[in-house]
Parts: sequence; C-alpha cells; structure tokens
Amino acid sequence: MKSLISSIVLLKLAALTMFGQSLSFGPLLGHVDMRTAYIMIQSDRAENVSLRYYPANLPEQYQKLSARTSNDLHHTHRFVLSNLQPGTQYHYQISNEHSKGQFGPTYTFTTQTLWQYRTDPPPLRVVAGSCAFINETAYDRPGNAHGGNYHIFDSIVAHDPDMMLWLGDNIYLREVDYGSPEGIAWRYQHARQVPEIQHVLAACPNYAIWDDHDFGPNDSNGSYALKDASLQAFESYWANPSYGTTETDGIFTSFQMGDIDFFLLDNRFHRTPADLKGLDTPTLLGEAQLKWLIEALKTSKAPFKMIALGGQFLNTFAGFENYATYAAERQKIIDLIELNEIKNVVFLTGDRHCGELSALTLKNGITIYDLTTSPLTSRSYDIGKEENLLRMDGTLVPTQHFAILDFAGKFKERSLTISIKDAEGKVHYTRTIKSVL
Repeated sequence: MKSLISSIVLLKLAALTMFGQSLSFGPLLGHVDMRTAYIMIQSDRAENVSLRYYPANLPEQYQKLSARTSNDLHHTHRFVLSNLQPGTQYHYQISNEHSKGQFGPTYTFTTQTLWQYRTDPPPLRVVAGSCAFINETAYDRPGNAHGGNYHIFDSIVAHDPDMMLWLGDNIYLREVDYGSPEGIAWRYQHARQVPEIQHVLAACPNYAIWDDHDFGPNDSNGSYALKDASLQAFESYWANPSYGTTETDGIFTSFQMGDIDFFLLDNRFHRTPADLKGLDTPTLLGEAQLKWLIEALKTSKAPFKMIALGGQFLNTFAGFENYATYAAERQKIIDLIELNEIKNVVFLTGDRHCGELSALTLKNGITIYDLTTSPLTSRSYDIGKEENLLRMDGTLVPTQHFAILDFAGKFKERSLTISIKDAEGKVHYTRTIKSVL
C-alpha cells in the first residue's frame, strides 16, 4: 500500500491545481503518533479552510476540522487530528474558499503501532538529509546556480520512508530575506513551491531542525536581532511535536518513532561566538538545553538514541562551524555520555556539503557515532583533506545524497543499517550498527 501511495503523489498534487485550491503549499504531514497527527497547509490569502479525515475503510465516519488562515502566521494553519486509533490508516482531504466547499484529492497517513508488550518493534525506515538550496536567480549571488537536481526528493519518496528528517539549511535565507520577518517567510514559501519538495512533505511524517541558513545570516548565532521572528516562522512552516520548553525558547524537542528515540537540537538560538572572550564561556547549545539533552538521553530506554544537530559533532577538525570549535562543551557532552553510561548514541548532522561517518569509542567501551549527510540539492564539496581523526574508512561522500536509516530486528536485538544514496540511486556505502544492551 505504501508503494502505491508514493507513486501517485505527483498526480494528487497536480489535481490540487486543477481542483482550484489556492494552497501555497500543502499538505505537510508533520508529527504522527498513536493518537494524534499534525497536518499543515498554507493558503495564498486569509480564508476559511477545512480538513476532513476518516479511517480508510470507514469513510462514513469522517470528522471535519475548520479554521481561518491569517497574516499573523503567514496564512499557514496546523490541523491537529486527535482521538485517532493506533496502527490505523487514515485518509484526509482539504477544502478552502476557492474550492467552494468541495474537498480535493485524498491523502493518506498511518498512525504509529501499539507494539509495546505485544510484539517485536516494527521495522522503521527514516530518510535524512540537509542543505536544500532552491534557486531564485533574481536574489541569488551572481554566478553558477548553487542549487539543482531537485529530483533527489522524488528519489526519497520512491524509497517509501516512514519518516523524513530535515537536518538544517532546509531553506537558504538570502541577504534580501533575513532583514525582516516578511523576508524570512518569503524564503520558506518560495522553497515550498518546488513540486518535488511537496511530494516529500505529503508522503510521510516530516520533522526538522534548523542551521544558520534557515535561522538567519551565514554563521549566525543568538545575537541575531530577528531570532524570535525566525522561531515563529519555523513553527509556522514545520509541524514538530513541540518547540523548546516552558523555561527555554528554541526549536529543540524529542519524540519516539517505533522504538527509536529522536532528539532534535537547536544549535543557533542560544549560540555564542566560538571565539568570544571576556564574557561567558562560549556555548553552542546553552546550559539549559545541554542539561535537558543529557537528562533525556539518560531517561531513554530506546535501542538507538538519534540526536539531530545542524553541524558536525565528532569531526576533530576545529574549523568552520564544527563542534570542535567549542572544544570544552563538546568534551563535556562526551564525558557526560560516558559518565552516565548512555549507550547507542548516534548523531545525525549536516551543514558540510559533504557526507561522512565518524565514530568515537570511549574508555568504557561505549561508541558514539556521527553520521553527516549533506547536501541534498546544494553545491557539494570534498572535505577529505580535513584531519578528522574519527572518520570511518570509505564513508566520505563529496556529492549530493541522502541517508536511509533502516531499524530492524527483534526486541533487544535491534540494528541500524545506514545506506547512503545519491539522486540517481547509486549506493555510496552501507554500514550496520548493532544496538548494545
């Protein structure tokens, strides 16, 4: 069924245009658990919008949600579908004023399975990638186009992912954008116009973090004057389960998919310059978020603890924006993982326009991994000459690509298989990591 759904996404999105719905983008399928699903849309003006949903085999039991989009949230709206049943396939349709109350094409999602204390965990396929540059010639820097090969997104859909994880630089704010909230919103909206991106947004649950190019200017940090507007835009265009905590602002959050725990970090909102002198110790995460992360990792019983971070964590080369430029904080995290005997930690990182897999084995035998997957559509580079002492042989990928993460196996015998593929389907390498009890 999943393959069939993926193959007809293009037809559904084309039907939206023919149907006359004035959606700037959507639907975006966001967080989905056993009881709830988030679905986000954006209209081209303030208008009334509705969503109808029902179990796939019981269309007569539909429920309807209605709302009005407003300029305050860039005409976006997040529908919250609640009181769902676990492990159930649902259909949903959208209508707005342009469609005169008629509902458009049918989309599908499936709630998470209630497997605990009943069966082995279900297999899980996650696709991850970063650095998605969408060209706009009028506002791009002069010269050759920085982005291209958007068909990589259709390659992602063809692999039937259960989830897509966007690892930052998901849009590229230009000089014309990051001086105003309206400019930030424009860049999101422009990126979402690409049909191939819309295919991914509709095909599976999507989760995201940000990095500098979807937060503010290049290499930006917490001093960015419009960071609150950037945070509002992120919340308006993505549908993560939460954003920060009551006490601490930011985009960081956590959730479980199947039996795997995901921790999405914010490496921008609380960041200070790495070479800052005379004030507080330079930080990338901020003390509150760091504390939250370690406590959440210690609490987790998942066979793999996947940490999404905009920049590389393990790379030992102290250059560019690698965590090694914040050596004290990086080492503090490593020491806390070792001290608390937190096993099966895998960082998922982006930023570098080149992919690689790094591994660090601690004195107590625990191994930390860092899978860097970048870029999706941006220009690629070769970072092979950097002295990353932890890079695993044969894992350097200096071309556009995405990562497929397959979690499989019986309860307490789980494994993670990493496959790196480019837009044309070529496999660059495969590695398997077994969960350690």
